[in-house]
Amino acid sequence: MRIFANRKIQFLFGGILFCVLGFVLVAAALVRFHVKNAADYIIVCGVCMGAVILLLCYGYFREQHKIMENAISQITEYIAGNKNVSIECNDEGELYRLFHEVNSLVAILNAHAENEKNAKKFLRNTISDISHQLKTPLAALNIYNGLIQDEAKEKELSTIQEFSLLSEQELDRIETLVQSLLKITKLDAGTILLDMTLENVSELAEDIKKQFLFRAGQEGKEICLSGREEVTLLCDRNWIMEAVGNLVKNALDHTEKGGMIRIEWRAFPSIVQITVKDNGSGIHPEDLHHIFKRFYRSRFSKDTQGIGLGLSLTKAIVEAHNGTIEVDSMLGAGTSFTINFLI
Repeated sequence: MRIFANRKIQFLFGGILFCVLGFVLVAAALVRFHVKNAADYIIVCGVCMGAVILLLCYGYFREQHKIMENAISQITEYIAGNKNVSIECNDEGELYRLFHEVNSLVAILNAHAENEKNAKKFLRNTISDISHQLKTPLAALNIYNGLIQDEAKEKELSTIQEFSLLSEQELDRIETLVQSLLKITKLDAGTILLDMTLENVSELAEDIKKQFLFRAGQEGKEICLSGREEVTLLCDRNWIMEAVGNLVKNALDHTEKGGMIRIEWRAFPSIVQITVKDNGSGIHPEDLHHIFKRFYRSRFSKDTQGIGLGLSLTKAIVEAHNGTIEVDSMLGAGTSFTINFLI
């Protein structure tokens, strides 16, 4: 049997067998030679045998307890982040086979983590290099485009001016794409250290409203705020403003003239909740499960200028804050994005 492969178990069972055999032999000798008070001697021998067996069992299980405590300690250290731990498995038996399998699993997990780390590093460096390489020609193109516009104005060349304005819009889109890709890559790679401070959610919402107030006024739309002024959130102010700002921009993009965008916030015992609602066109049911995917463009969307990264970036920012984001929408009635942060 594999259970007897362990030396400690062999010693335990050997000791118990020795005690039992010794007791039997002593008892048999006492009875055979008609020793006076043999029964008393047999009882005393039985008690001694029981005591020795108990001591052997106590020693064995105490040793097993220490081994298990050490294994649990090593596993706890690994969970806490120490990737160099291993459980001693320098003996035979089922328990040590289990420890060996745990060590193998740890080695596999470490290898996968290292591969993932290298893949993320490669992706980050690649996208970063591409983005930086694009920045210089983009800046040059913007300058050249500005010169063309100035020249067209002076010579009243309306067609050239019109096309230069269109090219300026496309250049802005490319620049937005590059910046968004850089941000998402950095968030994915975990290279951004969030500057966590306790922020007043009411003030955050007010600042976000100010960012979009001019556009909302130009388009005949309204941005409303609703929530208690004392609600606070531990977060990186700039990143949270970008995340919620993307939701407000998305709402403005899909709301008709006269529409309303609401930013609401509430505090519960364990979470702070921020909601951005609109009464716009809503999201088609077919798209609801895909809207957070990068570069996803709905075949039902009327927006032809978006790049499909705004909601992905928002989700990445929220998750970097250990939060969650949900969407609820009814076609033709509006959309609601709800962000939950643990406190």
